[in-house]
Amino acid sequence: MAKRERQKLQRSLKPHWVWAIAFGSAIGWGAFVLPPDWIGQAGPIGVVIGILLGAILMMIIGVSYGFLIEKFPVTGGEFSYAYIGFGRGFAFLAGWFLTLGYICIVALNASALALLAKFLFPDFVRTGNLYTVAGYDVSIIQVLIASAALIIFALLNIRGTSFSGRTQFVFSMILIFGILLLAGGAIFSEGPSLSNLSPGFLPNQTAIASILTILAIAPFAYVGFDNIPQAAEEFKFEANKAFGLIIWSLLAAGLAYAIMIIVTASTMPWQELLAQIESQNSVWGTGDAIESYMGRAGVFVIAIAVIMGIFTGLNGFIISSSRLTFAMGRARILPNAFRKLHKKYQTPYVGILFTLAVCLIAPWFGRQALLWVVDMSSTGVAIAYFFCTATAYKIFKWSDKQPDKHSASTVAPGKKFLALIGMISSIGFLILLLLPQSPASLGKESYIALGIWVLLGIVFYLVNAPRYNKIDEKEMNYLILGKEKL
Repeated sequence: MAKRERQKLQRSLKPHWVWAIAFGSAIGWGAFVLPPDWIGQAGPIGVVIGILLGAILMMIIGVSYGFLIEKFPVTGGEFSYAYIGFGRGFAFLAGWFLTLGYICIVALNASALALLAKFLFPDFVRTGNLYTVAGYDVSIIQVLIASAALIIFALLNIRGTSFSGRTQFVFSMILIFGILLLAGGAIFSEGPSLSNLSPGFLPNQTAIASILTILAIAPFAYVGFDNIPQAAEEFKFEANKAFGLIIWSLLAAGLAYAIMIIVTASTMPWQELLAQIESQNSVWGTGDAIESYMGRAGVFVIAIAVIMGIFTGLNGFIISSSRLTFAMGRARILPNAFRKLHKKYQTPYVGILFTLAVCLIAPWFGRQALLWVVDMSSTGVAIAYFFCTATAYKIFKWSDKQPDKHSASTVAPGKKFLALIGMISSIGFLILLLLPQSPASLGKESYIALGIWVLLGIVFYLVNAPRYNKIDEKEMNYLILGKEKL
C-alpha cells in the first residue's frame, strides 16, 4: 500500500531564536504581573525557593526532553513521545491536554495586554463597559485590544517561522534589559530594602506548605521550555544542541522570576504592600510597587518589559499550538485541514487560525473566568511532562544486560535515574493540583472546566478514532516520526 502524504516543515530556526522561543514563552507576562499574588500565597522567600526549585525540577525533566529531541527531531513534542512510549491512545491524551494548555496561555497573554492598558489608561479602557463576569468588568476596549494582539501575531506567524524566531529574540533581549533596569533601580534607590522581605514565609502556614504551594505551579510558570521540541523539525542546526538550549532557557527564566519577586517585595514591608494593593483595589500590584521607587519612569520601563513578555508569550505559544495540531493532523487524529501548509510561506496556517479562533472567544468572558481555565491547564502540562519522562525512562537502560526493547535504547543509568525523578515530579505536580487537601489544589471552577475538557476529549476521540486506529503501525510510525521503525 502506498504511503500517505506526509507534509514536512522547513528548517529555518537558528539556535538563539529557539532559545528565545523557550525563554520568552516561559517568562511571558507572569514575571511582571503575578509576584504580588504569589507573595500573598507563600511569602517572598517561600516564592523564591519554590520558583527556583521548580526550575531545577524542570531541568531534570529537560534531560528526557533533550534525549528525545536528539533521537526524534520531529514536531509534535509530547504527542510524538507519548506515541513512542505508550501508543496512539495515550498520544492523543497527551496532545489533547497540551493543546488546551498552549491555547489557554495564548489567550491569557492577550488578556494581560488588556490588563496593562487598564493600568496605564484606566479611564479610556473603562469606556464601553459591557458586563461583569466573576467580579471583573468586561469593556469593549479591552476586548478590542486583546483581539487585535491575537490577530496581529497570528498573521505574523503565518508569514514564516524565521520571521517569528527573529522577532522573538529581539523581544527577549528587550525584556531582559528591562528586568536589569528595574533591579538596578531597586539597588540604587533609597526606598527598597531586603529587610522588607521579612518575614520570609506566610505567617499562618509552615515554610514547607508555602514552598509546595509555589512548586505546584512550576508546570505553568515554566511551560514554554517545551516549545523547543515542538519546533524540532524546523531546527537549522543539529538536534543534540537542544538540551543545552533547554537548560539555559530555564536558568534564565528562573533568575528572571526570582529577581522580579525580590524587587517587588523589597519596595516596602511586603505585608504592607499587599494590604495597600488590596485597599486601593489595584489593577496591577507589581506596577504600583515599581512606581513607588522609580516613579513614572519605572512604570514606563516595566510596561515595556511586560509588553515584550506578552509578545514573546503570544508568539511562542502560537508557534507551539500550531505545530502540535499540525503533528496531530499529520497523524490523522485531527481533521485533514490541520496538516496543510501555506502555499507561499510553508507554515501550518490552519493550526494558527484555529488557535486564533478559539482565543478570540476568551476576551468576552473576562480575565477571572479565563484564570479558572488556565489554572486547570497546569494539569494538562504536568500530564505531558509525565509522558515525556516516562518514555525516556522506558528507552534508557540501567545496564547492557537489559534486553533492547527499542531501536533507540541506550545504556545510561544516570539519565534513567533522572527520568525517574522527572516522572515522580510530574506525578507530584498532579497530586498537588488535584488532591483537595493540597495547599495548591484547583478551585471548584477549575475542576468544572477540567471536567468539560475531558468530556470534549472523549467525544472528539470517539469521532476520530476509527480513522486514527485503522492506520497500520508502520505507516503511523512514518506519519508521526518520519520512519517506519521506532
